[in-house]
Amino acid sequence: MQYAGSFKTRGAFTNLLFRDIPKAGVVAASGGNHGAAVAYAAMRLGVPATIFVPKISSPAKIDRIRSYGARFEIRGDLYADALAASQEFMHETGALPIHAFDQAETIHGQGTLALELEQQAPNLDTVLVGVGGGGLISGIAAWYGGRTRIVGVEPRKAPTLTRAFEAGKPVDAEAGGIAADSLAPRRIGELVFPITRQYVERVVLVEDEMIERAQQRLWDDLRLVAEPGGSAAFAALLSGVYTPSSGERVGVVVSGGNTVVTLRAAQQ
Repeated sequence: MQYAGSFKTRGAFTNLLFRDIPKAGVVAASGGNHGAAVAYAAMRLGVPATIFVPKISSPAKIDRIRSYGARFEIRGDLYADALAASQEFMHETGALPIHAFDQAETIHGQGTLALELEQQAPNLDTVLVGVGGGGLISGIAAWYGGRTRIVGVEPRKAPTLTRAFEAGKPVDAEAGGIAADSLAPRRIGELVFPITRQYVERVVLVEDEMIERAQQRLWDDLRLVAEPGGSAAFAALLSGVYTPSSGERVGVVVSGGNTVVTLRAAQQ
């Protein structure tokens, strides 16, 4: 329901509004949603944008990027490959990099979601948040600052924050599964990690099948079109991987609707 189809637009606008933009414009690497967000913000503000995405990026996300007029290129199989290509482009052109999660302005922007969530539901005991690179969960956790329990949810096949918590620092993790285009950057952000270590109570893992069931349930019961990455947090609740205590008030972040498969199901 948000511009460009996900919370990522918040971080994109924060970067473009609070940083000095060179003539070469901005460059971003993305599994798709961040790229669409940067492309949208750049279009609205009249800034040139170049977006690099990996082959796993869904057609829906590529179509979003294209529709906003950004230049885009497909590089490599995973987000890490697209990131390397964006960094090379930055050095060649002087474009300003807009990181998908490991950038102060990105984290600040994503944190506005928590501000609005607290205004709408001020008495939550727990918030469940899907985790990829960690920009969203660190922004949410920083806003609440320990006043509300924050629980991260990751696909078992892309456990970036889980591996970082185990190692005590950001480390490479597996980067696969059904939500790989949004929740599998391979490594949690360096800026993200200390925030999550301080304010995220724990991380739980969900199977791909759980995410698919959550996706379907969101559509069947609520008519919400959510991509796999946007359904992960709800999957933890629906599957019982996270079981609330009696009377516990739980908020679930569902964000990310750029998906071809679900949209086709919705149209039938």
